[in-house]
Amino acid sequence: QVQLAESGGGLVQAGGSLRLSCTASGRTFSTYTMGWFRQAPGKERAFVALSGSGGRTAYTDSVKGRFTISRDNAKNTVYLQMNNLKPEDTAVYFCAARIYKSGLGYRTSEYDYWGQGTQVAVST
Repeated sequence: QVQLAESGGGLVQAGGSLRLSCTASGRTFSTYTMGWFRQAPGKERAFVALSGSGGRTAYTDSVKGRFTISRDNAKNTVYLQMNNLKPEDTAVYFCAARIYKSGLGYRTSEYDYWGQGTQVAVST
């Protein structure tokens, strides 16, 4: 069982920045694919970014150039640096870990473990 704990959410004005962190339990974090998803009110949980064990990263189009995913394997932590935030980025952000499942990593069904989520609110 892997436990994930997110932090770093909050309220920020449009154009501002936040950095989300997600710390995982487990001894083999470096082998996990780590993903960030978000869920806005009334919408399905959607892919934001991922960091693969081999250094691969991927982003949904709406955040490219504004968000950066990174990881520190020594700290079992993945980060999501969010710059130039927009009101449409408002959502609960979840981190996820994939250890056993397969796939490209863009779908919620491709992840084994989830954090509890952290709220990000962007005001105009």
